[in-house]
Amino acid sequence: MKHVHSGKVRDLYVTDEGLLMMVASDRISAYDHILEPEIPDKGAILTQLSLWWFDQLKDVVPNHLVTHGPDARSVVCRPLEMVPVECVARGYLTGSGLLDYQRTGEISGVRLPPGLEDGSKLPEPIFTPTTKAPVGEHDEPMTFEQVVEKVGEETAHELRRITLDVYTRGAEIARERGIIVADTKIELGRDHDGVLMLADEVLTPDSSRFWPASEWKPGGPQPSFDKQYVRDWLTSPDSSWDKSSGNPPPALPDEVVNRTRARYLEAYERLTGTPFSG
Repeated sequence: MKHVHSGKVRDLYVTDEGLLMMVASDRISAYDHILEPEIPDKGAILTQLSLWWFDQLKDVVPNHLVTHGPDARSVVCRPLEMVPVECVARGYLTGSGLLDYQRTGEISGVRLPPGLEDGSKLPEPIFTPTTKAPVGEHDEPMTFEQVVEKVGEETAHELRRITLDVYTRGAEIARERGIIVADTKIELGRDHDGVLMLADEVLTPDSSRFWPASEWKPGGPQPSFDKQYVRDWLTSPDSSWDKSSGNPPPALPDEVVNRTRARYLEAYERLTGTPFSG
C-alpha cells in the first residue's frame, strides 16, 4: 500500500486494487491542534462505531465502505471525489453556533428565535455548513447561498437534505439509548457514478456532541461523552494555556487522557449496546 495523506486523526493509503484503506489513529485534536499524548483505543472506537452507524443509516444514504480492514481501526473503502464543504447539522445550541447566535441571532445565515441559551433545543434541526480548512487552520461558517455558489444549487440541496436526514435518524436512535446528539458533522463525496456517499466517520465522539439525556438542562455547558471534556480542560486555568497566544497546547495529563477514553467507551457501549472488544 502507498501512503497518500494524513489528517488530524486518520491516515489514508491506496491499495494495489485502487481502493483506499483508512486507518484511524489514537490522535486527538482540538482548536486546530493535534494534542499529545494520544488517547488509547480511540481509533478503534471511532472505526467500530462508524461501522455500526453505517449499517443503521444504509437506507438513508449509501456509504463508501467496501470491507473491514485487517484490524479494528481500519476500513477499506471506495475512492470518492469529496465535496468541498463541511456538512454540519445542529439540533441544540452550543459551541461556535452559540457564539454566532449571541452576536447575530443567526447561525450560518439561519435566523433563530430570540431568548435561546446554551443547551437550548432548536425549534427544528438546521443545516450549518462550514468551509473545509487545511490542518492547522479554522473552518469558517458558510450560508446556504455560499454553498450554492461553491457546488451548485442541486448539490447544495442534496447536501442539506442528506445532512439533516442523517442527523434526524442518528438523534432518534441515540435518544432511545439515553443520548442527545446536540450536533454532528459528516463528510460526503461522489463515487465514479456521481452518487453522493457518506465517507470518513459518522456520529462519533469526534464528529458529534453527545449529551446524557437524563442530565440535559439548558442554561450552561452540558455533561458529554465526547471530546468537549478535552476542550474544557484546555481552556481551564488548570492547563495554563492561552488559546490566542499561538503557542501549542500543553500535554494532556493522565487523568484527562483516562477520562476522555472512558467517555468514548461509554458512548460506544451505550449506542451499540455491546461491550467494546478492541
